[in-house]
Amino acid sequence: MTWFTWLALMTAALAIIAIGLTVVGSMRWAESTQMLRARLEAGRFSPVSAHYDAREIEGLPVPVQRYFRAVLTPGQAIVTAATIQMTGTFNLSTTGDRWVPFTSRQRVITRRPGFLWDAQMALLPGLTMRVVDSYIVGNGLLKASAQGLFTMADMQGGEDMARGEFMRWFAEAAWYPTALLPSQGVRWQAVDDRSANATLVDGPVSLTLLFRFDDAGLIESFRAEARGGMVGKVMVQAPWEGRFSNYQTHNGMSTPFAGEVAWMRPGGCKPYFKGTVTLLSHEFAP
Repeated sequence: MTWFTWLALMTAALAIIAIGLTVVGSMRWAESTQMLRARLEAGRFSPVSAHYDAREIEGLPVPVQRYFRAVLTPGQAIVTAATIQMTGTFNLSTTGDRWVPFTSRQRVITRRPGFLWDAQMALLPGLTMRVVDSYIVGNGLLKASAQGLFTMADMQGGEDMARGEFMRWFAEAAWYPTALLPSQGVRWQAVDDRSANATLVDGPVSLTLLFRFDDAGLIESFRAEARGGMVGKVMVQAPWEGRFSNYQTHNGMSTPFAGEVAWMRPGGCKPYFKGTVTLLSHEFAP
């Protein structure tokens, strides 16, 4: 055989091995995420109420009343679960810019609060990072793996993880807005005519987020004064903000179809997530 033939055979063998590893990794990843989803679904509670009663927003801060009137209609069925598919870009660097494309599928349960975010990020041609981010029955988890085989990050358990992941669920409630109603456990407190603080408790964790509203009464942004995030190998608490846009009427509710999230670092605003919703489905109380 000539050197060219040997090179062709070696290239083909490496390609077959790479394909095999990708298939095995995908199967292992699918199995582990399926187990997480089963735990998420098993933790579901029955909704406190089945439909939105407009009388429950009486006495709430004015911008909050305006929000519910803008996104809901009286009698709206309470959202019990949601599925959200997105595409976008994610910044893998905490100090610079290393934006990579991603696709994701997220399953959300409104009671007991929980979610499972399963994403794929293209690191290099032929090299994919799989990421799962979740809050399930009071436990937070973040895992990342190259090709679904080689662990790159594995953080789970502990108060900081639970708090941070529950915070994400709460901040994203604009996609399942009935979860922000007082009947679902949220307490609202006025800040000014364009913003209000919302507090929610799950188990031992109590959170307060600041929601700001735009001229149409819709949630424009959210902010937490402290959320834990990894900087290198250290968990650092920092202000955390996100913005919503491109609201559309869907399943009788006004929900955003685009969003971005950033850390407020000492050096300034550090965006790390920009996403567009490609599919949004809801399940409702009977």
